Amino acid sequence: MAVMRRVFAAVGLSLIALVGSAAAQETFITVASTTSTENSGLFDHLLPIFKEKTGIEVRVIAQGTGQALETGRRGDADVVFVHAPAAEKAFVEEGAGVERFEVMYNDFVIVGPNSDPAGIRGVKGASEAFAKIAEAKATFASRGDDSGTHKAELRLWKEAGIDIEKTGGSWYRELGSGMGPTLNTAAQMPAYTLADRGTWISFENRGPLEILVEGDPKLFNQYGVILVNPKKHPHVKQEAGQAFIDWLVSDEGQQAIADYKLNGQQLFFPNASKDGSS
Repeated sequence: MAVMRRVFAAVGLSLIALVGSAAAQETFITVASTTSTENSGLFDHLLPIFKEKTGIEVRVIAQGTGQALETGRRGDADVVFVHAPAAEKAFVEEGAGVERFEVMYNDFVIVGPNSDPAGIRGVKGASEAFAKIAEAKATFASRGDDSGTHKAELRLWKEAGIDIEKTGGSWYRELGSGMGPTLNTAAQMPAYTLADRGTWISFENRGPLEILVEGDPKLFNQYGVILVNPKKHPHVKQEAGQAFIDWLVSDEGQQAIADYKLNGQQLFFPNASKDGSS
């Protein structure tokens, strides 16, 4: 019996060791992020590098920024990585997130059919271009999903003096979809739309679409990352989540972002800083 007990004890210790080893190997965090970081292929480039360094797997929920922040508020993610600075700051101020860090930027572009029925090609100001689209009642495909891109689009309509909820007719199509599907739909219609440059560069099914307006400072597109508050959601993986944030803003993470290119074009430009320090 003593021998049997020793055998069972040895087997039990071996099983515990195996389970512990498996648990260590399966360390993961959930990041609620935007469809633009997913569609552009950035995560396919970054996450293997991070896992190789830390052993931490990152599982991404790709949503519009508004939805990603709501996912964080519910505690269904450990980290949010999005691009709507005002909404991100509100997220932290209400206690849903710990601290916001700027990570990178690119810009938005206004794309549309090469026939350009609204005559916006080469217009300097994005708001002016939006005013011309509304005046011409030219078909416009809106993401309509409370994403960072959708928030930027609504801001541009407002700055153009247009109440899109009141004046948008059949020409204004709210799709409720991510950036890739919105571009696909715009190419089929064809229609004007606002896109982040990263997704545009990675998008292949352009059809008649081309960039018609770019370079306006109002089209600047900043991304930030925030740890979901573990005081509100104790199950949040604080240490692993913060490790991901720390890596993104480190020299190594910033270089990895800068290194990501498609067709020789850099999609995102690192500019890490803690909120308020730049």
